Amino acid sequence: MEKDFLEHGLNFNRRRFLSKLSLGLGSVALGSLLIPDLFTGGSGDEAGLPPGIPDFAPKAKRVIYLFQNGAPSQLESFDYKPKLREMMGQELPPSIRAGQRLTGMTANQASFPLVGSYYDFKQYGNSQAWISDLFPHTAKVVDDICIIKSMYTEAINHDPALTFFQTGAQQGNRPSMGAWLSYGLGSENKNLPAYTVLLSRGKGNGQGVYSKLWTNGFLDSTHQGVQFSSGEDPVLYLKDPDGLNRFERRKMLDKLAEMNDISYKEFGDPEINAKIQQYEMAYRMQTAVPEITDLSKEPDDIIKLYGPDCLVPGTFAANCLLARKLSENGVRFVQLYHQGWDQHGELPREMAGQAKDVDQASAALITDLKQRGLLDETLVIWGGEFGRTNYSQGKMTVDNYGRDHHPRCFSIWMAGGGVKPGIVYGESDEFGYNIVKDPVHVHDFQATVLHQLGLNHEKLIFKHLGRRYRLTDVSGKVVKDILI
Repeated sequence: MEKDFLEHGLNFNRRRFLSKLSLGLGSVALGSLLIPDLFTGGSGDEAGLPPGIPDFAPKAKRVIYLFQNGAPSQLESFDYKPKLREMMGQELPPSIRAGQRLTGMTANQASFPLVGSYYDFKQYGNSQAWISDLFPHTAKVVDDICIIKSMYTEAINHDPALTFFQTGAQQGNRPSMGAWLSYGLGSENKNLPAYTVLLSRGKGNGQGVYSKLWTNGFLDSTHQGVQFSSGEDPVLYLKDPDGLNRFERRKMLDKLAEMNDISYKEFGDPEINAKIQQYEMAYRMQTAVPEITDLSKEPDDIIKLYGPDCLVPGTFAANCLLARKLSENGVRFVQLYHQGWDQHGELPREMAGQAKDVDQASAALITDLKQRGLLDETLVIWGGEFGRTNYSQGKMTVDNYGRDHHPRCFSIWMAGGGVKPGIVYGESDEFGYNIVKDPVHVHDFQATVLHQLGLNHEKLIFKHLGRRYRLTDVSGKVVKDILI
């Protein structure tokens, strides 16, 4: 730890030296003096580009990630499997399961009866993609989205699977994807954070979300996601304390910065500088946040597009509209978590409520961004942490059943940001259990997201405790077939 602390101190002292030098020599001279390992964007021991500069021309400037927490069933959404209806109630063939590990919730079941979707599917768009009747609004924008039906993951339970999607590791304490993007690209708006988080809860069985999902990990704390709440104060502790006006707060922050700078010069701890930056960001957000979070001024046609729930703070619809406003104002990564997709039982009833919560607003976001000319530069993602089994968990009837966790095969969709619109990528077998064409691992997905923002996932690296870390760990490849 001492060695790493010294490395940090040396790097930040060199940064101070170079920043002062640049005042007299200019940015061209500064660029010629870059020292290898000063910036950790390089691969191995090679020097990389400093944070804030992409590795190559990006197709997307920002991301809106509509994470469906709890794992929506692909078999009732985007992966149509008529075979399951034909074989309703029959046993899952052992050759299909092939000894796959099961959760403790179904491992001791005496049988694994196949169950087809309670809801019908129809084909839409130029791609003739099959979409469930639960998602009529998504069906209307099918020519703007890319449906990936061949996602797979390594985790079989919610917490590690959710953590894996967000941080590239199942154990936690790693930087989240939004933190990596903040570190690699910085912010487009000095008055707003690069990374924000919005939470909502649906009508179904919910799984919890935790702050470790939007943590900065071992990166500077300035890269941590800023959570917006649905209460009177969207960002807690942003207002001036009672008895302190804005002028006095400015004087207090200036004096605090002087004291922190003295501490930094003595100890060289980069977190001292990070804390100064956070105080300054909070001060600037006092003006920017109230205006952006005020949805009452949106025109009637936008309210109609997203639905009346968009005026109810904390709903998925309201968060989608707020995500658009944050994104168009330069927030690099907007993360929505919508809880309630954990349908181990009562799936037909619960999933109908969940789909109704999110379908209109998700499609509205695509339409809204497109008509504003922002979709091409904004990557929108919709999906959960894994899929659902093709067999019923617990008792099955004609109109009621549940589905357990299934990591081997599930569906998500992506739109905008240089992703090919109106296509379906990947394929599962006729049982919807195994992938038979174009598998996409979680690290492949993460590599592709970074690529669209101009970042090489193998070069976006940070050295911590003697090891070089990256979002995709030691794997991942860009899924080029879905890119324009």
